[in-house]
Amino acid sequence: MRLDKYLKVSRLIKRRTVANEACDAGKILVNSKTARASYDVKAGDIIEIQLGTRTMRVRVERVTEVVRKEDAATLYTVLS
Repeated sequence: MRLDKYLKVSRLIKRRTVANEACDAGKILVNSKTARASYDVKAGDIIEIQLGTRTMRVRVERVTEVVRKEDAATLYTVLS
């Protein structure tokens, strides 16, 4: 699954266009490397999101195309 779509489906970022713009601006790192929106997310990847002054690191647990709002948090584990 594309990185921008994963960020939206997992509800880490509210809209896919915002996720796409964050990737283009270099604010999304995957495994400590700047990632493009087209990056193919796999289980075990470490995603670091830098929005504003806040930085969030998460580990991808599952990759699913469709998930209910209540189950979105099961797709990742917050590291910091």
